[in-house]
Amino acid sequence: MLSSLRRIASASKPVSYPYFVNRNGNGSLPLYTDIRNAGTRYLVLLRNVDGNANALAKDISETLFPSNSPEAARLKINVVRSKHLVISGGQWKNNVLEWLMKKGF
Repeated sequence: MLSSLRRIASASKPVSYPYFVNRNGNGSLPLYTDIRNAGTRYLVLLRNVDGNANALAKDISETLFPSNSPEAARLKINVVRSKHLVISGGQWKNNVLEWLMKKGF
C-alpha cells in the first residue's frame, strides 16, 4: 500500500503559479458576493491573494469564459491594494469558485 501511495504522489506534479489563494479560517476559499444599488450591481470579491494578483486577474479574464462569448465581454476585474480582486459584470461567484478549484486551490 505504501508503494502505491508513493506512485500517486510522484505522478502528481505540484503546479506553481505566481499567485496563491489561501483558504479562510473555515477552510473555504475567500470568495464573497456584494450586492449594491438595490440589487442592480453584483460584485464578486476574492480576498487575500498572495503573490501577483495582477497575474491572477489576467488568468481569470482570459480563461474563465471563452474569448468571444458575451460573458467575457462583460467581465471586469479590478485589483485592490494588490491583495484583493473585485470581479464585476455578472453573477459569477460559482464560476470563479469552480475555476479556482480546477486550478488546485
